[in-house]
Amino acid sequence: MSSLHYRYSAMNAGKSTYLLQVAHNYKENGMEVLLLTSALDERDGFGMISSRIGLKRSATTYSADTDFFVLLKDANVACVLVDEAQFLSVEQVHQLHEWVHTRNIPVMCFGIRSDFQGNPFPGSAALLALADNLEEIKTICRCGKKATMNIRTDENGVRVREGDQVMIGGNSRYRQVCARCFYN
Repeated sequence: MSSLHYRYSAMNAGKSTYLLQVAHNYKENGMEVLLLTSALDERDGFGMISSRIGLKRSATTYSADTDFFVLLKDANVACVLVDEAQFLSVEQVHQLHEWVHTRNIPVMCFGIRSDFQGNPFPGSAALLALADNLEEIKTICRCGKKATMNIRTDENGVRVREGDQVMIGGNSRYRQVCARCFYN
């Protein structure tokens, strides 16, 4: 039986690299995958999944109004890979969970758990509740401890503690930190 997987971490842990490696492994074995990414993420162009080490592939985008039952209705793939899964809605996570278990095709979602204020993203909270398989992808803080949180900085590198949960186009203004550095 197939599963809904959630691979999560703080920023800069290699989630997109991991996703692209999984896609490559399927392709090397003659299987097709469907790559999905949030329409909010335009860091390296609309509809692109890219990693900081230079890997990239085009993907189908989803937005807040995407109905995954419609999008995946005729999908003839071995696996669905979802980047930036924190931007999924709770309803979309429920749709993916049902789709996995009625179509018997795995879905692997990759995203961050919480925002720069330590609050969960709705999509991440739903994935943590519904995913059949959870995996933390580890990364480190500048102090050397395991990073589990994210902070946002302004254009001068000064930490920002208030603002909208999502800042479009601001990836370079986020940094992964351990919980101690998050509170200091």
